[in-house]
Amino acid sequence: MKLNPLIVSCSAMLQLLLVTAAVAQTAALPAGAPHLEKQGTATRLIVDGRPFLMIGGELMNSSSSSREHMQKLWPRLAALPMNTVLTPLAWDMIEPVEGRYDFALVDGLLEDARKQHLHLVFLWLASWKNGMSSYPPLWVKKDFARFPRVPDREGNGRELLSTFGAASRDADARAFAALMRHLREVDGKTHTVLMMQVENEVGILNDSRDRSAAANQAYSGPVPAALMDYLQQHKETLIPEFRQIWAAAGGRTAGTWEQVFGAGPGTDEIFMAWNYARYVGHVAAAGKGEYAIPMYANCWLSQPYFLTPGTYPSGGPLAYLVDVWRAGAPAIDLLAPDLYGPNFIEWCEKYPRSGNPFFIPETESGPHGAWASFYAIGQHDAMGFSPFGIDLALDRGGPELGRSYAVLQQLAPVILEHQGLGHMTGFQLTKEHPAVTATLGGYELEISLDSIFGHSAEQGYGMIIATGPDEFVGAGTGFMVKFKPVTPGLPLAGFGGVVEGTYQDGKWVPGRHLNGDETDQGLHWRFNTFTVGIQHCTAYRHR
Repeated sequence: MKLNPLIVSCSAMLQLLLVTAAVAQTAALPAGAPHLEKQGTATRLIVDGRPFLMIGGELMNSSSSSREHMQKLWPRLAALPMNTVLTPLAWDMIEPVEGRYDFALVDGLLEDARKQHLHLVFLWLASWKNGMSSYPPLWVKKDFARFPRVPDREGNGRELLSTFGAASRDADARAFAALMRHLREVDGKTHTVLMMQVENEVGILNDSRDRSAAANQAYSGPVPAALMDYLQQHKETLIPEFRQIWAAAGGRTAGTWEQVFGAGPGTDEIFMAWNYARYVGHVAAAGKGEYAIPMYANCWLSQPYFLTPGTYPSGGPLAYLVDVWRAGAPAIDLLAPDLYGPNFIEWCEKYPRSGNPFFIPETESGPHGAWASFYAIGQHDAMGFSPFGIDLALDRGGPELGRSYAVLQQLAPVILEHQGLGHMTGFQLTKEHPAVTATLGGYELEISLDSIFGHSAEQGYGMIIATGPDEFVGAGTGFMVKFKPVTPGLPLAGFGGVVEGTYQDGKWVPGRHLNGDETDQGLHWRFNTFTVGIQHCTAYRHR
């Protein structure tokens, strides 16, 4: 039977209204519970009434499925040092029998994290993980009729739940709501859990869209009015790449998916983004109805060598699809990139656009994480940073990352005070890109690779914060800074003093007063390659 497209559109609109209503009816947050607040252009995580910077790491997928396995890891994670552990919770372990929930593992993880003064972000691995459906309970996997799958191009079933399965969506939402209700009861006063990731790297792999009968019918029908209304209401502020796609197809205000966005894999991806957003948003809204801490969706990104939808999961929250996800999933607070591959800086520039709160839940550890954490937090006001496989990195890449994390832990109060106010810059320097400039506190800062006795460092990274008139805090390694005044007044700049030191419980503890060779006889503010350190610098102007 072929349904009237108007009925399909009205049904989609009704589902979206129900999700939006669920968001509006979220349970009241306990005092001090985690939530998000804006400061300037940044969004900060607030915990127990104070801003919190997540200096974290994500465990391997199966590590936390065994409390016993985790026992030896907790103290090592805390000593890295870090303050937040991202760890999966699998639907099949939470609800092995339909309607019967087992939270013993959840409670054990909470107890053990608290002993090490660590916070948690739970990853709800349920309908999808990495574009597939390997984490639903067996009672879901075995019931093909009730919980429909996405077929391959030959019509064969795959272990991949369809976004068009209302029963799958509702079962997932019930389990997630039960989990959030339990977390409110056992953690609503302690606030060990900071945020929730809803699903993981959703999207269609090996094809650009779902080609089931239900999906084909929806694809040939009209773009839902809810999405079209959102696009028209936000036309001037849409992500530029997405607005261009819409405009190139004629800027229609109604029509089928191909009429509104053109034909091809790109439109398939937009179609899937809408349907994944509606599904994930429904699950998130159910959870927020019980305990409304921040929730996010993460994204497996396209790469220069995987550019076609389906070579990466088609329909995930890519940067250019942020508006589609916002329209379809208002219960999701932020869309977060899993940043692997060569274009880390490019993605960092794209995701904070149009007010999307910036958080990196997955990236590489080791030397990459050491510099990337400074860059993401210093340059883009990231609320948190989390390399994947942190339990493996303890042995393989822990020293480099640990040195950076130790400094970021100390600097966190200063960073949080200045986020979003235009007072910070973060950077990475290499032989290929040996210098950058930044304007802070009335000066242009010329930041370049450190050089001593004619030999330049191979790499440098760090951040600089303007903390007051002529006052700066810098941190990092392998770089040097020269100041140039850019506001009216005396034309030259010098250093009134440079002091290395540490922060202890948020208070500055000075160490050596640097001069002579350490500052090139007053020519440069320098951070040598032998350590990752913190320095205070006072500038002054002269003629």
